[in-house]
Amino acid sequence: MSRIGKKPVTLPKGVKVTVNGAEAVVEGIKGLLKCPVPQGISLDVQADSINLVRADEEAQTRAFHGLCRALIQNAVTGVTEGWKKELDIVGIGYKAAMDGSKLRLDLGYSHPIFYDAPAGVTIAVEKNTHLVVTGHDRQAVGQVAADIRQFRKPEPYKGKGVQYTGEVIRRKAGKTGK
Repeated sequence: MSRIGKKPVTLPKGVKVTVNGAEAVVEGIKGLLKCPVPQGISLDVQADSINLVRADEEAQTRAFHGLCRALIQNAVTGVTEGWKKELDIVGIGYKAAMDGSKLRLDLGYSHPIFYDAPAGVTIAVEKNTHLVVTGHDRQAVGQVAADIRQFRKPEPYKGKGVQYTGEVIRRKAGKTGK
């Protein structure tokens, strides 16, 4: 039984949802997002909420019921408030800067790394070692943050690398002396 799928999605003022075949289009202040609606799930759009109804009780349809509701809720939150991921750069000489529209990362390699964010996602650099990735699409914001972290993952001995703010890095003991 899907508890998430049964919960209605409340629509704040300024958010408009339309259903075009197999996708729901969510429009708001920050932009427009399209959410796929799987077969077997139908949307009942009212003035201030959306209810999702499933056609049958098959396992796949029940799984899609909760997934579709979560995707639409994330789209509604994205077009009203937006999404944000924060990254910290740890290590001596490791830093970030904006070079025009590209992000320049110096992460201990022999060359700088340049990263160009996709449309709809913005990257802000604070204090050379703190990055804020923002946008209205939750998946795109998370993917950009994961791509940046992938350039130099935090290592377990000194904790150097790019990590999410608040992430706990499990540390290992180094070599033991004689």
